Formats: sequence, C-alpha cells, structure tokens
Amino acid sequence: MTDFTHFNAAGEAHMVNVGDKPSTRRRAITEGRITMQPETLRMILEGSHKKGDVLGVARIAGIMAAKRAPELIPLCHPLSLTKVEIDLRPDESENAIHCHTHVENVGQTGVEIEALCATQITLLTIYDMCKAVDRGMIISDIRLTEKSGGKSGEWKKTD
Repeated sequence: MTDFTHFNAAGEAHMVNVGDKPSTRRRAITEGRITMQPETLRMILEGSHKKGDVLGVARIAGIMAAKRAPELIPLCHPLSLTKVEIDLRPDESENAIHCHTHVENVGQTGVEIEALCATQITLLTIYDMCKAVDRGMIISDIRLTEKSGGKSGEWKKTD
C-alpha cells in the first residue's frame, strides 16, 4: 500500500500539488442503485408522482453535484469538467433504479470523486422526492466501475 497523498511529511492534511502533472484526458464511470416499493417505482415510471419528473430532476441534481464536488470534499481540486452524463435505468424485477454516471475532463487530476458525488446525489434526490410515499428506500452499491487517464492509466472493476 502506498503512502496517503493528502498528508505532508509532518502528517498534516494538505491539498496535493498537481501543478507539475501533465494534462491528460480523464474519465470515471460509477454506479449505484436505489431500491423501493413497487408502487413507488410505478409512480416514478408513470409520471404520476405529484412532485413531477423524478428522474429528470435527479439527473440535473447529479450533474450539479459533479460540478460542486470540491465544495463538499475538503481536499478535492476544482476541475473543469467536459462531460457529465447520468443514465437512470429502472429495473422492475428488483424494484430499483440503477444509476450509471460518466464524467470526463482534460486535466492534471482525475474525476472519480466528481462521478461518485454525482451518483450519490442523483440517488439521494430520488429518495428526497419520494420519501413522502416510501421512507424505506435503500441507496446502495455505489462504487467506481472504471477510470482512465493519468499516470495510473486504465482501471476496471473485476467483479
């Protein structure tokens, strides 16, 4: 295991200096899901929820979250993102909505945190919009599935 990069030689937290790193195209893909009652999923899919387009609002919230990750994560670098795409896939057999987020930039550090933040907030927005009818929803399985760019190159989940 390598040393944690967010601590200096004295063990104090610091923002990593990426100034000497070359800019490369970077990409991160994350996933997660929210499980709910069948009636809740039906309302979302039929568009009969009184709060409106649940998936549309959640998608916008996720995009906003990706752009604001440095405001939430203390040592996260502010980045200029070139792509944020959120794909929401309902799964009636699991009474769930799966979220897949794809974030890209060209820069000196990766976009994994932005993608994870987007996935989390997308799913949390679905929870927020539907909690009045289903407080037992479960947000789970949020993880990085793929990343590319930078010194470490390509990485894909293996399971």
